[in-house]
Amino acid sequence: MVLIAVFGVALLIVVLVSGLAARSILSTSLLFLVAGALVGDGAFGLIHITADSPIVAVTADLALFAVLFTDGMHVSFPALRGAWRNPARALALGMPLAFVGMALITHFLVGLDWTTSFLVGAVLAPTDPVFASAIVGRKEVPARLRQLLNVESGINDGLALPVVLVLIAVAGPASGEAETSLSKIALELLGGLALGAVLPLVVSALVRFPVLGAEPKLQPLLPLATGVILYAGCHLTHANPYLAAFSAGAVLASVSPESGCAFEPLGEAVAELSKFAALLVFGALLTPRLFGDLSVGGYVAVVLAIVLVRPASLLISLIGTRFARREMLAAAWFGPKGFASVVYGLLVLQSGIPQGERAYTLIAVCIAFSIAAHSSTDVPVARLFDVEDLVGIPDDDDDGHDEGREKQTARAARTASRVEEDDDART
Repeated sequence: MVLIAVFGVALLIVVLVSGLAARSILSTSLLFLVAGALVGDGAFGLIHITADSPIVAVTADLALFAVLFTDGMHVSFPALRGAWRNPARALALGMPLAFVGMALITHFLVGLDWTTSFLVGAVLAPTDPVFASAIVGRKEVPARLRQLLNVESGINDGLALPVVLVLIAVAGPASGEAETSLSKIALELLGGLALGAVLPLVVSALVRFPVLGAEPKLQPLLPLATGVILYAGCHLTHANPYLAAFSAGAVLASVSPESGCAFEPLGEAVAELSKFAALLVFGALLTPRLFGDLSVGGYVAVVLAIVLVRPASLLISLIGTRFARREMLAAAWFGPKGFASVVYGLLVLQSGIPQGERAYTLIAVCIAFSIAAHSSTDVPVARLFDVEDLVGIPDDDDDGHDEGREKQTARAARTASRVEEDDDART
């Protein structure tokens, strides 16, 4: 009950300051992270949570599933068919470069063995645009930049998971069973894709059945019911829930656009609530002891992971594209580590591998630093694109300036549209 009360108070504070946060460096995500740290054992000790507590894995798992499901519903297959090259570059070249780069600095600066170092690289390779919402959530930001970050982050979680599981098997006592694990992992991935693609098609067919149909006020619950069934089905069948969530969201939005539009407000609210809950619980794990256990070399590795490894790897992958310079820099900077890294980090800790605790400490500190850095800089970076307002949130000095701002927004949108049309024509 103390945890629920703290969540309620933190949620109220975040709602009250959300307007200010949308126009400044104040981060609602960081507020929940700090709230968790304050009420945990590292400060006031109001709640007692350890990394092996069931609530940690459950909240991170639910949050990642909800975020990927709603992210998938923002993917447009027709638009993706015409602009798949940039996300493919980021996934096929940028992600492996980040993976290898993080493994190298982990091995040489932290002193972990090669297998565990590559495991850390795999855990920290996925990105999460939830902590850069001012970039992916602002429609005035160039669509190709938003699409790049959104598609990359939605798919790289599923791509990293099999690598994480294989490396855990190789590093741990069960390293001799790595070959068996490969077939098991492949089945989990295929099962997740199959469930994620088939279930929305079945639901869409049921809705179109002559006798059946969703009442308008209950239509938003249709995707929610699909997501709940999918989440339970994945865990009962051991299919990959994260790959299933993203693919299901994309398929559902494609075959039933009206359901996607109806679900959008509810889905965003559910994703935000689950995200905040996971941040609160994860924050409670960030004790002074955890930060004290990391060596100086570990802190150097964390800084390099954020300011060098991700930016350099993505910039290399985007060489030769038609991105403007500021678009490339924004995409390179926003590689925050999010819920996928939290979940995979917990898998490392709970696996019992020889250097698992040291690896988890590095992962946890890197995630905390990344959330602080990226969620506090999304608004300033978004302003580089001449974006002043989040949709639906007015500025403090709106009086007498609404017309001018509307003209600026329309002009920016027309410019972005012309650029995208030119790119499509060249392609």
